[in-house]
Amino acid sequence: MPELPEVESLAAFLRERASGRTVARAEAASFAVLKTFDPPLSSLAGLTVGQAGRRGKFLDLPCGLSRSDEPRGGELHLVMHLARAGWLRWRDAMPDKSAKPGKSPLAFRFVLDDGTGFDLTEAGTRKRLAVYLVRDLDDVPGIASLGPEPMAEDFTVEALAAILNGRRTQIKGVLRDQRIIAGIGNAYSDEVLHAAKMSPFKLAASFTPDEVATLHGAIAETLRDAMIRSEGLVAKDLKGEKKSGLRVHGRAGQPCPACGDTIREVSFADSALQYCPTCQTGGKPLADRRLSRLLKLPRPRGAARPPLPPAPRALPPAHPLRPECAIGLALVGPSARLAR
Repeated sequence: MPELPEVESLAAFLRERASGRTVARAEAASFAVLKTFDPPLSSLAGLTVGQAGRRGKFLDLPCGLSRSDEPRGGELHLVMHLARAGWLRWRDAMPDKSAKPGKSPLAFRFVLDDGTGFDLTEAGTRKRLAVYLVRDLDDVPGIASLGPEPMAEDFTVEALAAILNGRRTQIKGVLRDQRIIAGIGNAYSDEVLHAAKMSPFKLAASFTPDEVATLHGAIAETLRDAMIRSEGLVAKDLKGEKKSGLRVHGRAGQPCPACGDTIREVSFADSALQYCPTCQTGGKPLADRRLSRLLKLPRPRGAARPPLPPAPRALPPAHPLRPECAIGLALVGPSARLAR
C-alpha cells in the first residue's frame, strides 16, 4: 500500500507532469471506484490542474478555473486513495477510446488536453481503491477524520506524548490508525518500531518520556529517509524503491540488517507485522496465535503473549431449584410411569 512517502512523491510527480494542463476528460472504469456523484466527473472537463498535494495517504489533485478565466463553480478536488493494491500509471499517450468497466485492473482514467494522463489500476479481487470529486477536502470522510501529520512542524515530542497518554492500545495499532496519526501504514509502522527498538505489542500508555522522544525521532527519521529515497523518481519506480528500502517489513525469515537475528512475523486476519526479536523484544518471539492454530503448534516457550481480548460479560448465576420443583422434574419423562 502506498504510504506517506510514496503518496508525497506521486504528488510531486503530478505537479511536474500535470500542473497547468487542461483536463480533457475523467472516466470511471469501475462501478465501485467513484464514491461521489455531485459534482459529476464531466464537470472537470476544461478546468486547469493546480498543484497536487497530499493529506495522509490521500492524493489531492485540485482543478480550478479554465484557461479563459471563466468561472466553473469554483475549485474542485479530485481525491484518490490507492488502498492496498492500487497504483497510478502515467502514460505519455492516452487511448482515444473511453474507458469502460470490465475485467481489467483499470479503475479510473484521467486525460489531459495534450494527450497525456494517468490510469489508476488495482490488482486482485478486493476492490478498495477510491476516487472522490468534491468541492471541499473535508467532504471526503477519510480526510475529515485524519489525525495530525507526522512530518508537520507542530508534531512535536510533546504532541506525541499527548497522543499516547492514557491510550491502552498496542503501539503498532496506534501508528497505523489514520485517525490518530496520518500517513503511516503497515510497512512504515514496522520500520519505525524496528528503528526505535520497540515491541509492536507495547502499550501506548506505558511509554516513558525518554521512550516517547525515541519513538518521535524514529518516526521522523524513517519517513524522511524514505522521502529522500523516493525524491525525483517517476511513478513506475516508486514501488520498487519502497520495497528495496525496507529493513524488516516483508522480510520474515531473513537476517536482521542491524543484528543478524532472524526476522519474525505475526499474522492477523488480513495483514502481518514483521519484527526482530533481538532488537525489539529482548530476544523473545511474539506469540502468533493465528499461525499456531493453523499448524496446531504450541505457543513457543518464553514467547510474549499478546494481550487477550476482554472477556465476555458473565451471565448471572442460576437460582437453585426448590425441593418441590426438583421432585416435579423427576416425575416428567419416561420415569413418570414408574412414579404413578
